[in-house]
Amino acid sequence: MQQTIQTTLLIIGGGPGGYVAAIRAGQLGIPTVLVEGQALGGTCLNIGCIPSKALIHVAEQFHQTSRFAGPSELGISVTSPRLDISQSVAWKDGIVDRLTTGVAALLKKHGVKVIHGWAKVLDGKQVEVDGQRIQCEHLLLATGSSSVELPMLPLGGPIISSTEALAPKALPQHLVVVGGGYIGLELGIAYRKLGARVSVVEARERILPSYDSELTAPVAESLKKLGIALHLGHSVEGYEGGCLLAGDGQGGQLRLETDQVLVAVGRRPRTQGFNLECLDLKMNGAAIAIDERCQTSMRNVWAIGDVAGEPMLAHRAMAQGEMVAEIIAGKTRRFEPSAIAAVCFTDPEVVVVGKTPEQASQQGLDCIVAQFPFAANGRAMSLEAKSGFVRVVARRDNHLILGWQAVGVAVSELSTAFAQSLEMGACLEDVAGTIHAHPTLGEAVQEAALRALGHALHI
Repeated sequence: MQQTIQTTLLIIGGGPGGYVAAIRAGQLGIPTVLVEGQALGGTCLNIGCIPSKALIHVAEQFHQTSRFAGPSELGISVTSPRLDISQSVAWKDGIVDRLTTGVAALLKKHGVKVIHGWAKVLDGKQVEVDGQRIQCEHLLLATGSSSVELPMLPLGGPIISSTEALAPKALPQHLVVVGGGYIGLELGIAYRKLGARVSVVEARERILPSYDSELTAPVAESLKKLGIALHLGHSVEGYEGGCLLAGDGQGGQLRLETDQVLVAVGRRPRTQGFNLECLDLKMNGAAIAIDERCQTSMRNVWAIGDVAGEPMLAHRAMAQGEMVAEIIAGKTRRFEPSAIAAVCFTDPEVVVVGKTPEQASQQGLDCIVAQFPFAANGRAMSLEAKSGFVRVVARRDNHLILGWQAVGVAVSELSTAFAQSLEMGACLEDVAGTIHAHPTLGEAVQEAALRALGHALHI
């Protein structure tokens, strides 16, 4: 066996949480080893956040161009566009490659030793990778998550996961998406805009069930306008003879003839395959239990990101990774954000930051809830994007802002302002009194605050 590598910090997983932790540790002078079994950047950079947004962009451009092949109020006319999906995928892959190459360069710049291979945990201080033993003072688990599979729909052939959906060699004539959450709808909308016929099968009675119905109504209207068929309240039973089978719970059976089925029913923490069982960690359901410092039930064993449970968001993992590195360096830190933005890149987009009206009510808080529609926003009109609104939730007694929600075109870009206002403890007067540039979608944020105070200017 090779000589044992000694290090202060050993990180398993090179996704957003792991590589950010490694970079920050390197900046702080902590000897660090990062072990990654696949590509640096993890799910997010390689088969998740980044490639999905690239594909969504291709789909939107093709969709908009196709619109101009017919009559257009904008006065634009083009011949019918053609799509080379292989070129689209190559462009997407180029973005991924540039980002992952950049991550590798940053790790090297900060003195992080990267070992490619699958880690086998021996105990809280030792890990083995392809016969190479690594000994550490601190072990950071950042192994991420994996797509949930359905036993009645084993992956293979026409049954695909989001990984395959993001690298199509050809477009299906009819794609059936199993799951009406954000992953299924983001990809389903993209495929529809690329020209495929799309149907969505969801076990619950509405799409995006983790969001309130007022927020999801514009998305449902958009799906209808795009011609995406929704089959709600149907549970998948199997796939046979080129048909997806689903029951409605009342004895009826749905048969959808399709040449491809995308299974998008969620993700689960990736705890298998690393011999984590030998650590006997306290669990929180399927996730590793952590405290406010991201420490597990074992001293100097840490866990961040998806493996530590919900919310499974790359930006949460990044923030946790940075924090853990600073704690190991001797700084006093706790992971207690006021809010973490959740963004759904559907058409239109959905953003939720902080408390919703329902959550505030359940907690017995007396709140003001006000919203401003994009139909009254000049910039939205100029973007042909009048659907949706911005909504604010604030305490009635002192006007402290507790939450923001928005649905509309490009509202993901408002998420930073939303989160920042909550972190800074802003009141309605703070946002209402801030001069917002005109004409911008951000004016709807100010107008929502003004409306909560009883004097919106443009409605």
